[in-house]
Amino acid sequence: MQDLKGKWVLITGAARGLGRLAAKTMAGQGCNLILHSRDTEHTKALEEEFKAMGLECHSVAADLNDIPSVQQMLEEIDALGVQVDVILNNAGLQIAYRTEYCNTPPEDFTVSFNINTIAPAMICYHYLPKMIERGYGRIVNTTSGIDKEPEQAGYSAAKAALDKITRDMASRLNGTGVTMNLTDPGWCRTDLGGPNAPNAPESAIPGVVVGAFVDDDVNGQIFRAQEFAGMTLEEAVASIK
Repeated sequence: MQDLKGKWVLITGAARGLGRLAAKTMAGQGCNLILHSRDTEHTKALEEEFKAMGLECHSVAADLNDIPSVQQMLEEIDALGVQVDVILNNAGLQIAYRTEYCNTPPEDFTVSFNINTIAPAMICYHYLPKMIERGYGRIVNTTSGIDKEPEQAGYSAAKAALDKITRDMASRLNGTGVTMNLTDPGWCRTDLGGPNAPNAPESAIPGVVVGAFVDDDVNGQIFRAQEFAGMTLEEAVASIK
């Protein structure tokens, strides 16, 4: 298992839900953290908690539906002068559930693709060349297992596009020391998943972060977090072929 102590980790959607749990997990491994949310006030307490642990931590803000805002965030992170080693593109939005799915408005697709596809892709494109140049990096993009549900067409199509982008990029990374993989948390009781979901958010740990700790030859895979539920991080990483 990779030792990430002292590495810098960027986590999108870190203020709550799975992003917050992922941040706490990475902090427990001694990582320094860059916490993204829509407002830095949302991660202020978490930032203070991590600094009290002796870690370095910064909060950044961006509206992922506003691509110029994403670019501005990336420039702000660059100005920190730190080396981002790990990216957990956790943030996502399930815009609506359309019972009358033939009335799905175009905005379901434009907003969903901005947040769930384009924003994480822009983040990958920004950091990937630097990771390849250094010979080290880990990127984990969060996907969804939703399938054959036209009621959620915008969200599921955007996540399917993210899957394709991730696997395509991963195909070029063998031998670079950089890995890019996907994680599917499963249906969890988060703000996105809703109160009727069968899985507690904690069940997605360590599955949503396991891709940050894999060896260099593990690329283009999807880690279904519920398959790792109940495992330690070490056990989860050891189970990956």
